[in-house]
Amino acid sequence: MTESMHSHLPVGAAAVPVPPLGRRRLLAGLALAPLAAALPAVAQQASTACLPTTDWTSFAARHLQADGRIVDLDTKTQHSTSEGQSYGLFFALVHNDRAAFARVLDWTEKNLAAGNLAQRLPAWQWGRKPDGSWGVLDDNPASDSDLWIAYSLLEAGRLWNEPRYRSLGRAVLAMAARDEVVTLPGLGRMLLPWPASIAKGPLWRLNPSYLPLQLLRRFEDLDPAGPWGEVAANTVRMVAAVTPQGFAPDWCAWSTADGAFATDPEKGAVGSYDAIRVYLWAGMMHASDPARAPLLKALYGPRRLLEQKQPMPEYVDTQTGVARGTGPVGFSGALLPYLKAQALPKLLDIELARVRARVGTPAQPAPQPLPYYERMLLLFGQGWLDGRYAFTRNGQLQTHWRLLCPATQLA
Repeated sequence: MTESMHSHLPVGAAAVPVPPLGRRRLLAGLALAPLAAALPAVAQQASTACLPTTDWTSFAARHLQADGRIVDLDTKTQHSTSEGQSYGLFFALVHNDRAAFARVLDWTEKNLAAGNLAQRLPAWQWGRKPDGSWGVLDDNPASDSDLWIAYSLLEAGRLWNEPRYRSLGRAVLAMAARDEVVTLPGLGRMLLPWPASIAKGPLWRLNPSYLPLQLLRRFEDLDPAGPWGEVAANTVRMVAAVTPQGFAPDWCAWSTADGAFATDPEKGAVGSYDAIRVYLWAGMMHASDPARAPLLKALYGPRRLLEQKQPMPEYVDTQTGVARGTGPVGFSGALLPYLKAQALPKLLDIELARVRARVGTPAQPAPQPLPYYERMLLLFGQGWLDGRYAFTRNGQLQTHWRLLCPATQLA
């Protein structure tokens, strides 16, 4: 397996046509005016703007091929990852785009899971091989993608009343529990970044950004006898232990020799492109989740820097707090829920202004498109802030399909 499970570089793809907004949906949208009025003022303002690159249609037009592959044309291998496919499933569901969901799922199953996602976890990387042919580049699964695929399938089954999606989601979740959850001595059950067959102790490498509490809550609710409640509790314990300066690392480790969390043996204590998602997931948690307050308390680093009028860094030493560089605008998008959850409207406005300045307006979008990963972070952060989706206390997905930008409301 390669060192990094993700590539966060620009993506390009063929456009996917979207039908115009129909009269039926327009009338239905008018009927939900009271719901829109109940949203926070900042959410109403953001929704009205329908910023470029924070809208599913514009994302799909650039990143999603007609066959369902989310492709990165700016990498040498022009690869796709299970991460991109899993996020594509989630946002197709959030935006009620059944056709895109089906295409993304079909491509993922055929190309990453050897044609049977019910029996095989998807390979994490697919693209151009050294001999010029196309296929799987790294056969190992990535557990965060597996969780997002399972979650999206389970919630699609519930929201769209599709038993096939529900059944497939349960199968993927069962495989993740079997292959990617282990009992670590001195800690208990925990999700590994990849299958246990290739992850050996005594230093077990972990990735905090692979463990959104919302998803774990949903899995615990659906599978009370499974490992997910224990994994969730250990995730909160991990975040508290590896954030001495309030910043999450990209990677960390559990030492069975010491019975404690430790610095990752390969990546060190750096927090950057993976870790930015830790603040994003924490900010989007339901207000009544008992883990939200301790997580946000542990993750005080970005808030402290922004209060000191310093930008979120691209890299930070999580042991010393020493920062380096300025994070890209996608980092600002990821921090929107984090700042909203802590009732920091002035800081929220600053980050929103940075996003708007970079992406432009529908009438005058920025000439240079954002990379794939930054656009994904914006889809998550801006979409949640706009009220397009939310998570309940037990992790269920709440969608507000009629609050979407007009271009994403499919007829």
